[in-house]
Amino acid sequence: MELLLLADPSERLVEDYARRGICYVAWDGQAPIGVYVLLPTRPDTVELVNVAVADAMQGKGIGKQLVLHAVEQARDMGYATIEVGTGNTSIGQLGLYQKCGFRMVSIDRDFFLRHYEEPIYENGMQVLDMVRLSQDLHK
Repeated sequence: MELLLLADPSERLVEDYARRGICYVAWDGQAPIGVYVLLPTRPDTVELVNVAVADAMQGKGIGKQLVLHAVEQARDMGYATIEVGTGNTSIGQLGLYQKCGFRMVSIDRDFFLRHYEEPIYENGMQVLDMVRLSQDLHK
């Protein structure tokens, strides 16, 4: 839970999608260093709803490995599409997802205002909108 809350500050939302999805954890010996959750959303579609890497392990390529693993897991499970959403201010994450083959498909305006009680700030800006990306898995 501690790692999941690094990527999403709402314990209520994290508990909900972690319960409904499949949680994968990367370990370094006895310590969890990364995590992601795949959540089936529609027939043939799964969403990568949370990717988090322990603070001390960031910048080492673990996030990219987790995203690529999620894509492979989704493909192996027979999904046609994998989707992911991130905040409009998540500059690093937007780049990471595109490097991993995702393409921007839409913006959910005011998502973070509607779904989070407290304002979220990142990179010196308030997070307002959810940028949605997807990848076709049948290539």
